[in-house]
Amino acid sequence: MTLRLLAVHAHPDDESSKGAATYAHYARRGVRVLVVSCTGGEAGDILNPGLAPAARVRAERDMAGHRRTEMAEAQRILGIEHRWLGYRDSGLPGEGEGVRADSFAGIPVEISGRALVRVVREFRPHVLVSYDENGGYPHPDHIRAHEIAVWANAVAADAAALLGSGAPWATPKHYYDRIFSLDRTRAVSDGLHAADPADGRIAQLDEMLAWRELRDAAGGRPATTRVPCAAEFDIRDAALRAHASQVAPDDPWFFWPNDVQRRVWPTEDFELVSSTVPTSVPETDLFAGIVDDRLPEDAP
Repeated sequence: MTLRLLAVHAHPDDESSKGAATYAHYARRGVRVLVVSCTGGEAGDILNPGLAPAARVRAERDMAGHRRTEMAEAQRILGIEHRWLGYRDSGLPGEGEGVRADSFAGIPVEISGRALVRVVREFRPHVLVSYDENGGYPHPDHIRAHEIAVWANAVAADAAALLGSGAPWATPKHYYDRIFSLDRTRAVSDGLHAADPADGRIAQLDEMLAWRELRDAAGGRPATTRVPCAAEFDIRDAALRAHASQVAPDDPWFFWPNDVQRRVWPTEDFELVSSTVPTSVPETDLFAGIVDDRLPEDAP
């Protein structure tokens, strides 16, 4: 039996900043890992001031096409499978503004979720990874990605729902990502202080720590499952750097010293939100409890 993991993300680059070391960890061990990007990232700006001039021109002329090229490179680096769900990036509206009706967040879940039901029923994952109800951060596409992941996972298991969209499939385990937690940020900050109090990155990391302290006070939840994937941290960073229009190669918001991280926080972390197989937390494996005689009938 080949194990399968499905991860649902809002935009290209989200897969590389949220869970990439875990995806590479499992892919290198023979698990089929499929990342779904709900949107094409068309509304994204160029966030890397050092982007090569030729790439900048191409991105300015065709952001969607440019981000497809970046995603293909990240996919290659991680060794995973990838699907575009096909919806338009909603952008990040200003206060009091709405999203376009034809954008991902503007389309009803019952419509946009149907495409994901077909993916679930075709791929037949044993593990689903998605954002929580807050979307990781309050971008409308992240929140909608959570909503369609939950909706599609339930509908895909219902034999009476969406006939003609494939045979029903009940995913045994569903997780929310808890990778950018307050505890992890604090541990890395403390580790960097201990390693080199004069390191110039400490100020940016402490700025992130202050932001996360405010965010987690408003509802952060602890992880149940910590996947040991320190060996894949460099692969994760290479995949994120492939999204060069979105991330500068030394951006301290994303790139923390891997030697410090391997010492103080060698895992990526998740919250188990549903399971139809016996398991107990804490876990160190997203597939804990999944064995042949407890799985739904496997794909032919």
